[in-house]
Amino acid sequence: MTKSIIINKHGGPEVLELVDTKVRSPGPKHIRIKNLAVGLNFIDTYHRTGLYPIKLPSGLGMEGSGVVEEVGSEVKNFRKGDNIAYASPPLGSYSNERVIPERIAVKIPEGITHKIAASIMTKGLTVHYLLYKTYKVRAGETILFHAAAGGVGQIFCQWAKSIGCKVIGTVGSDSKVDIAKKNGCDFVINYNKESFDKKVLEITGNKGLNVVYDGVGKDTFEKSINCLKPMGMMVSFGNSSGSLNPIDVKKYIAPKSLFFTRPGLTNYAAERNDLEEGAALLFEKIKFGKIKIKIFKEYALSDARKAHEDLEARKIIGPALLMPNE
Repeated sequence: MTKSIIINKHGGPEVLELVDTKVRSPGPKHIRIKNLAVGLNFIDTYHRTGLYPIKLPSGLGMEGSGVVEEVGSEVKNFRKGDNIAYASPPLGSYSNERVIPERIAVKIPEGITHKIAASIMTKGLTVHYLLYKTYKVRAGETILFHAAAGGVGQIFCQWAKSIGCKVIGTVGSDSKVDIAKKNGCDFVINYNKESFDKKVLEITGNKGLNVVYDGVGKDTFEKSINCLKPMGMMVSFGNSSGSLNPIDVKKYIAPKSLFFTRPGLTNYAAERNDLEEGAALLFEKIKFGKIKIKIFKEYALSDARKAHEDLEARKIIGPALLMPNE
C-alpha cells in the first residue's frame, strides 16, 4: 500500500484526502516509480476546483521526480534504478508510488537533483514552448510577462534574458518587485498601483509589443490587448485571477488584426521528440547557470491542503514541493 492524495468532489482545499492506495504492476509500456519529490503547480487548483473538469474520483498533480522501481515488458527507454522526472497527465503525482506511461518520463541528467527536477518540469517545459514554439522570441525584442515573480515567471524571465530579450514584468505587490528584477526583468510594474498598459506604451515609445504572455487571466486581459502592436500575439496560458470572459472578437481582436492563442503543455509536449527537446534545453540552462532555481518551500504530502491554501493566497513565491516520504 502507498499514500496518495485523492478528491471525490470538486471544491476548496478541504476536498483533498490522504488515503491508502494499492499500486499495480506496470503494463507493457508503463513504469512504476517511487516519487521522491512532487511539483506543486497552480493548475492543480484548477483540477481540484473543477475549473478544468476531470473525472472523479481522481488523484491530483501532474509533476514529479523519482526512481524507477519496475518496468513493463515493452519499455525501451528506462530500466530499474533510473532517475526520472515527468510533467504530464495522467493525474496522480501526489503519491508515494505510482505507475506512469513511459512516454511522459525523461531521465534526469547528472548534476540535477530530484528536488530541482520536480520543481521545474511543468514550469520549465511551459517556458520552453512559450519562448520557442508559441511565439519564437528574438534577441533584442521587448516582451511582457505577467506575474513575473511567480514560479513560472522566475524561470521565464531568466530564460528570456539569456536569449537577449528585454523583459517587462508585472507583479501584484511592491514586495515582489525585487524578486522580478533579480530574475532578469529590465522593467517591473506593480499592476495594482499603476496602469501597466500605459507604462508599457511609455517604455516602448507608444509602439507597443509583438507579444504579451499572460498567466493571470481575467484581471489583465483588456490592458494586455492595449499593449500589443497591430498583428501582435496575445498568449493566454493561465487563470490565476479567474477565467477569461467570452472574448468579443470584433472589439478586442479585429481592430489590430491580433492573434490570440491558448497554449497548453499537454499538446506542446505530446510528441516524444518535443518533450525530450524541451527537457534537454531546460536541464542545460540549469546546469550552465543560465537559470537558477531556489526552492521556496517544501510541504509533507499530508500537508497538501495547507499547500493549496498558500498557493491560492499567493503566499508561495517561487518553486514549491510536496515531499511524499516526509
